[in-house]
Order: sequence, then C-alpha cells, then structure tokens
Amino acid sequence: MKALVCTEPGRLALEDRAEPARGENEVKVRIRHVGICGTDLHIFAGKHPFLEYPRVMGHELSGTVAEAPAGSRLKAGDPVYIVPYITCGHCQACRKGITNACQKIAVLGVHSDGGMAEYLCIPEKNVIPTGNIPLEDAAMIEFLAIGAHGVKRGAITAEDRILITGAGPIGMSAIIFAKARGAHVTVMDTRKDRLAFAVDQLGADETIFADADAEKTAERMTGGEWYDVVIDATGNAVPMQRGFNFLAHGARYVLLSVVLQDITFSDPDFHKREVTLIASRNAQPDDFAEVVRQIEAGRVPTRALNTHRAPLADAVELFSAWSKPEAGVIKAILEV
Repeated sequence: MKALVCTEPGRLALEDRAEPARGENEVKVRIRHVGICGTDLHIFAGKHPFLEYPRVMGHELSGTVAEAPAGSRLKAGDPVYIVPYITCGHCQACRKGITNACQKIAVLGVHSDGGMAEYLCIPEKNVIPTGNIPLEDAAMIEFLAIGAHGVKRGAITAEDRILITGAGPIGMSAIIFAKARGAHVTVMDTRKDRLAFAVDQLGADETIFADADAEKTAERMTGGEWYDVVIDATGNAVPMQRGFNFLAHGARYVLLSVVLQDITFSDPDFHKREVTLIASRNAQPDDFAEVVRQIEAGRVPTRALNTHRAPLADAVELFSAWSKPEAGVIKAILEV
C-alpha cells in the first residue's frame, strides 16, 4: 500500500509499505479521507513535543471497513470515522471515564503511525459508523470534537460572554459549539480574513483584531466587565499568556492549545479574580456524538470549512504551500 511518511522535520515521502495485518478485536479500515491538522503541520515543522520520526501522520480519518472481527457490529463496506485515541482502559483516568487523558494514550499519527495510508488496523471500539454523514465530512469530526470538548470543559451557557482567541480550525470549532449553546461569542485573531469568516460563516457576534490595543477594545466592548470564559486556540505561548488579561472576575480560562514553553501569569491578579484555569485535551465519546448531532442538524458549515483537497500523492508538494497563510487554508483534506 502507499503511505505518506514524514521521515524528518520538513521532509515527506510517499512510500510503498506492506498492508497491515488485522489483530484480534481490530478492524481493518480502507482509509478514504484524511484531514490535515495543526498537529500534522507541527510534526512537519519539527515542533511537536510528543513525537519520534519517521512517522505516518494523520488522525482526522474516515473510510470504509475492509475486514472486521467475527460477530462485529461492523461489516465490510460500512462507512466509518475513526476516534484516533488508543487508550489502555485500565489506568486511573480511564477508570474515571477520562479516556482522553489516559496515562498511556497513543494518538494515531503522533505516538503511532496514523492514517495517511491506504489501510489502517485499529481497535473496534475506535471505529464508528458515520450514519448519514458523507465520508468527506466525517474526516472533520475529530477536529470539531476538540472544540466541542473545550466548550464542554468551559461549562459554557447562554448566559456567558465568550472570547475565543485564535481563529484557526480548532478555534472555529469552539465558535460553532459555543454558539450552539447560545453564548455571545467574540473572536480575536491577527488575520482579518479569519475574523470575517467567523462572523459570516460561523455566526460569531463580534471580533477583535489582536493588535496592541486589543485590551482597550475588549474593555470598551464589555463595559469593563471582560469575559466569563476565554478559550485559547492560538497554539502560541505569547497570546496564551496574554489571554489572562481578558478574564472577568470568576471567569474560566480554557487552554485548547499545547506548547513546549512554560506559561506564566500574575498570581495576585489570578487570585483577585478567582479565575479557574482549565486544560482541554483531545475529546471524549460524548463530544464526538455532539459533533455528529450538530452536523446532522445542519449547524456545521462543512463545505465552507473544507477549503482545500487533493490526492494523497500530491501532499508531498502541497504540504509546505498549504501551511502558509496566503494559501487561505481552513481545512485541507487528502483523498486516499
């Protein structure tokens, strides 16, 4: 089979590999669509903190069942999407149902080879029927679930005033699910095209251009009361630290981003406002189910989000180009 391999930072190669053999309780999936994520771009750039090379990337996946175990709920030909978090099921986090934070978690395309290949064998519990969702849309379920999980972690309600910093795909997913809960959503970014998209396509209520005067703008817009919940999706330590400036008294700060650097903040100001700082990692089964519900209800503009697509074989040439802001990529999907 063909597989796209990141052999080292900045280098991709399309290789011939043997098809994987299905293990006990595993399903062999014929991969059809792979979404390119910020994680993949970080791997390509050599900036991911949890990775060894060479690596087959790809964790936003949809396809069809090629082989399933005897007695499986799945059968050959079934359209499916993949939950890419392989968990142990036994650690303290798993016993509590916090499978997204499993102590021994292996994320496809990060800790083990992923789905930028023609076939992949994975545990049956990680293979979910797509229902009425087209396969090309199903490849976006995982990244949307990241935003849905962050919104859930922030306990967002219709009474909340929300600021989402970073209008990339993960930030956009947070906008979608915060709006689904009826919240008033403001989006902050340095790219005016992304801010316009957030309003026109995702229903964001207001935007802030992330310049030196952003705090003054937010203070004016909120009447000096700031935001009940701030969700960071920038993937950059500097704006992650700056996000503390926008928190209301009693606010929650949700970090969707993960970076290599330490994050610091003013402890007196943190205590004065009695802020709750929340990490949000991966997603849980109910987050995936929420994404499916919202797509089926027509509340996720999948066609607008999927701005670029190409065959797997073209990714070697396109990866660098798609990572540049001028390419205008929101979500690129490889067709296998």
